[in-house]
This record gives sequence, structure tokens and C-alpha cells, in this order.
Amino acid sequence: MRTTTRLGVATAALAATALALTGCAAGSSSGSSTTAATAQSASGPKVDLSGVCPATVVVQTDWNPEGEHGHLYQMLGPDPQIDASGKTVTGDLYANGKSTGVKLEIRAGGPAIGYSKVSSQMYQDKSITLGYVSTDEAVQFSGNLPTTSVFAENDTSPMAIMWDPKTYPKVDSIAGLGKALAKDGGVVRYFNGAAYMTYLEQSGTLPKSVLDGSYDGTPSKFVSAGGKDAQQGFATAEPYIYQNQVAAWGKKVDYALISSTGWNPYPEAMSVRSGDLTKLTPCLQKLVPVMQQADVDYLKAPQATNDLITKLVQQYNNGWTYDSKVGAFAAAQMVKLGIAKDTDGYIGSVDDQRMQDFIEKAKPVFAGSGDVKSDLKASDLYTNEFLDKQIGLGK
Repeated sequence: MRTTTRLGVATAALAATALALTGCAAGSSSGSSTTAATAQSASGPKVDLSGVCPATVVVQTDWNPEGEHGHLYQMLGPDPQIDASGKTVTGDLYANGKSTGVKLEIRAGGPAIGYSKVSSQMYQDKSITLGYVSTDEAVQFSGNLPTTSVFAENDTSPMAIMWDPKTYPKVDSIAGLGKALAKDGGVVRYFNGAAYMTYLEQSGTLPKSVLDGSYDGTPSKFVSAGGKDAQQGFATAEPYIYQNQVAAWGKKVDYALISSTGWNPYPEAMSVRSGDLTKLTPCLQKLVPVMQQADVDYLKAPQATNDLITKLVQQYNNGWTYDSKVGAFAAAQMVKLGIAKDTDGYIGSVDDQRMQDFIEKAKPVFAGSGDVKSDLKASDLYTNEFLDKQIGLGK
């Protein structure tokens, strides 16, 4: 979940880089006429969503605009309207270079919604059509805030633990890092309360003695430790930021994905309230393939969308810093590391056995917290029925 983990990139970049993006005054303004829509392929047929989808498809994200959300911003048509005070952007929803006849409103999450859970936000505000709900959140609140994933745009979470390769040259895994830290007296600094860290401790991957939940989002402790300590991060951001934008560090970091340990949720899956699935089916039958294609288009040519994301970050002006260089790195990493990839020959599907295995791992982690459905099964949390098997990165 981004509301506690993504804050690290925001404040780290804010506190330690000379890259200060200029914010604009609150209010509404038009986006650039050169947007993601102009980068879409216009070779496909016109898609008409009017009549089957809401007049405005509202998507609640879990953080500020960033490269991992590129597939969403890719669907915005020319001249989207930016509401800087409300932290939203609205424009024609485009597919194949043409308007679909409905609007798309993308809402920022994290600080914009008081760091609340997306699933909670979806149940408080029924105007939200879809929201970013990672598998761990879906499991945790499956009892009282049930959601169903309809498109897993990323197959693996970019969440990682990073370390200094000069201090730990032989480390090549999180388990190996834990042993090295225990020997040298180092720690893994992370945001307290992270579910994945509970799993890493319970599974024996990291000993309790190296866990330090005091991470405050800034690079100061990592830098001052001189390479002795490790830290949570995102493989799509921190490796670039720490080498290029954190002047006090200015060198490479090594990292390993949390997914490599067996804690492998589908991150930020596009989800609906489970009770609305039947009602939204006519819309989702047409909309989900549009989202799939937008994801492919973004990953193959991300520049225009990254420029829009940068503009939104500038105008939202809430302390989050992000530029097109980080966005380009994120898009490349998503493909390189298999964070975004075709599964079963197409993009966006969920594997039933993997989902069921994750449920079994997550139940002990969330014992006594949240509201896990007692008889929860994989099919409660997702459906692949709306995906077009002809759309993928390898097509």
C-alpha cells in the first residue's frame, strides 16, 4: 500500500535534491495539448463506452501521479482539466486515438485523501468507479470492504529493500542481507506497520534484531549510516533517485524485490466494489481492454504521459516531487524486472493458485487486524473475465 511506503520517495526527493518543481496556484487549468492521447495508436477501431459506462469514469489511485500509474494517464485525451486544489485531472477517455464518449477523472491518493485506504475511500464515495487495491489490502478488508480486481496492470510489486553494494558486495538476496546485517550490527529501516515486514519476520527471512521501523521518508539516516544500514524503497524510483538526485549519496544502490521472498501481492490492481461487479459488467467488458491497451502503449512509449504526470505533480504542489526522468526510469524498470509483463500471453491476468497461496500467507499477518473474510478464497478477490487475450506487450 502506497500510503505509508511511497512517502519515502516524496520526502527524500524533497529534502535531498536540488530539483524543486514549481507549483501553481490552486484551481482549475487546462493540460497541455500534447498529451498521452497523441501518443496512442489510432489504428484500432473506435470504442464507444457511452451508454454502458458512467458518463465520467472515476478512478481513485493510492498515491500522487507517478510512472506506475502511467496506464491511467495514458487514457486521457487532449487538454485535460487539472483541479490543483482537488488533486484531480479530468478529460475525455481515449482509446486508439479517439474519444470513447465518456470522461475519465483520475484522483490522487495518499495525502490527497488523508492517507486513507483506497478500499475505504471507495465505500465512502460511491461515485468512484474503480480504485487501486493491492492484494494485501483486498485480503485484509475482504470482510467489510470487499473489492474485486478486474485488471492487474502490474504483475509484481516494485517494493524492494536496498543496500550499499560496496559495504555488502556478496549480498544477493534479502535473506542474505539479513544475515550480513546481523553480523555487522546494521538494520533494515522501514515504515513501521508494513505488512510485508511482518511476513519477513514471521517467515524467518529477516531476524527481528535487524528490524528498525523508524524510517521517516528522508535519506538522512541511510546516508549517515555510511552503507551499514539497509532501507525500504521502490525498484522503480530509489535506485535512480539516490544515484542521481540525492547529492549526499550520489552512487549506486543494490536492491531486491520483496516479491522474491514469497510475499507477492498484485500491486494497485484496478478493482471495483464487489457488490457492483454485476452492474458494471457491460462497462467493464469494453473498458478493461482499453485499459490493457493503454498499459501496453505507455510502457512502449512513456514520454508524453510522463510529461503530463510531471505537470500534474507541479500543479498539485503538495511536497511530492517527480519528473520525467524518474518516470522514464520507472517505465523501463517495470519491463526489465517483469513488474509489468504478459501472463498467459496477455497483460493483466491474475493467477488463481498464486492468489490462493498469498491468502494463506496473509491470514497470519492480518490476524487481529482488519476484517479478513473467514472463508476467503481466491475467486472472491479477482476476475479475468473482461481481459482481451490478444492484448499484451509481446503482441
